[in-house]
Amino acid sequence: MKVNIVLSTYNGAKFLSEQIDSIQAQTFTDWQLLIRDDDSSDKTRDTIVSYMLKDERIKFINEGDHTNLGVINSFYKLIKHDSADYYFFCDQDDVWLPEKMATMLAEATRHDVSQPLMVYMDLSVVDEKLRVINPSMIHSQSHHANISLLAELTENTVTGGVAMINHALVKRWRSTDNIIMHDWYLALLATATGELVYIDKPGELYRQHDHNVLGARTIGKRLKKWLNPLQAVDKYWQLIITSQKQAASLLTQPDLSDENRELIEKYVALLNQTVVNRIKYLKEYNFKKNKLFHTIVFRTLVVTKLGYVKK
Repeated sequence: MKVNIVLSTYNGAKFLSEQIDSIQAQTFTDWQLLIRDDDSSDKTRDTIVSYMLKDERIKFINEGDHTNLGVINSFYKLIKHDSADYYFFCDQDDVWLPEKMATMLAEATRHDVSQPLMVYMDLSVVDEKLRVINPSMIHSQSHHANISLLAELTENTVTGGVAMINHALVKRWRSTDNIIMHDWYLALLATATGELVYIDKPGELYRQHDHNVLGARTIGKRLKKWLNPLQAVDKYWQLIITSQKQAASLLTQPDLSDENRELIEKYVALLNQTVVNRIKYLKEYNFKKNKLFHTIVFRTLVVTKLGYVKK
C-alpha cells in the first residue's frame, strides 16, 4: 500500500516544523510526504530543505521552481505529481494527532478500492499556542457532518487537513475550473460518484491565527459579518452562485446515476426558475443548510431573490 501526504506551503515558516514533526510522530510510518511551496518569501523553503535532508520520506517537488499557483492548483499539482493508493491532504500550520493516519486507513480498507472514496475526521480548534478553543469544529460549526450529495451541494463540512482520498477519486479530478476549494469539490465528487465517510473523532489540532487562508467560524467573525447585513447578503449570494457553478462541473462525470444527475441539475438551475418552481424545488429536493438559521436565510434568498445580481 502506497500512501502520499500532500502539503502545499506559503509563508508558513512559523508553524511548519510543528506540523512536520507531528507527521513524523504518526503511528503509521510507511508514508511519503510531498511538499510544494507556492513562492514563499519567508524561511519556509529553508525549513522544507532541512527536513528533506534528514528524512528520505520527505520530497520537495519544486525546490528550484518559485511559481505561485494558488492553493487549489498547488494541491492539484501535488496530487497529480505521483500516484498512490491513498492521499492525505495536509495544511502547514496544524498539528496531527498521532493515530490520525492509522485510524483513517483502517476505515478506508473496509471499502471497495475501485470506487471513489473520501474519508474525513473532526478537528479540535486551538489557538496559536495549541490551547483548545473548541473540542469539536464539526458539532459547533456545522451541527453535523455531511456524507450525502444533497448536503454537500450547499454546504461543505470537510476540512482538507483531516481528509484522505483514494486513487479512484483522484482519477476523476481532471480540472480546477469553478472549484471553490479542493476539499469541498472532492467531497462533492465523492458523494456523486462514490462514497464520503466521516469518522466522529478529531484527527488534528486546527490552529487559528491571523494568517489562516480559511478558518473556523468564531463569534467575532460572525458578529463582524452580521453587523453589515448588506455585505452579509452579498456574501451569501456569492456562495450560492459559486456553489452552483461548482456543482455544474460534476455533470461532466460520465457515469452519474440518474438520481444524482437530476439532483445536481435541479440545484444548478434553481435560480432560473419561476418563483413557484423555486418553492417547489426547495420542498421537493429539500435543498437546505445544516443549521436552521442558515436554512431560513438560504431559502428566503432563493425564493425572493432579494439582492440577487445575475453573474
